[in-house]
Amino acid sequence: QVQLEEAGGGLVQAGGSLRLSCATSGRTLNTYAMGWFRRAPGMEREFVAGISWSGGSTYLADSVKGRFTISRDNDKNTVYLQMNSIKPVDTGVYYCAAGTGLDEVLSTDYDYYFYWGQGTQVTVSS
Repeated sequence: QVQLEEAGGGLVQAGGSLRLSCATSGRTLNTYAMGWFRRAPGMEREFVAGISWSGGSTYLADSVKGRFTISRDNDKNTVYLQMNSIKPVDTGVYYCAAGTGLDEVLSTDYDYYFYWGQGTQVTVSS
């Protein structure tokens, strides 16, 4: 069992930055592809960013390209989401998730991931 715990959320002004982290206890993360998803109020959960097990492949949703960066430190069993130039539309609960780490595969599909954290709230004020 992999337990994921997000941290780093909070209240930020539009244009500001936050760095979310996702760490695990127990098993290591270096065999899993990882993803960040978010759920805005009243909306479905949506893909934000994904990274392959090695960190060699990353993918960002169009809505965050150029502003967010996903990275990982497998030695620390931690995945990061650097959020810059934050907008009010980025408000939501951010979840990290772990899925099968096959080659350099990552996925934007919610169903690909089978371990989820509890989420961390990000609120952006205008």
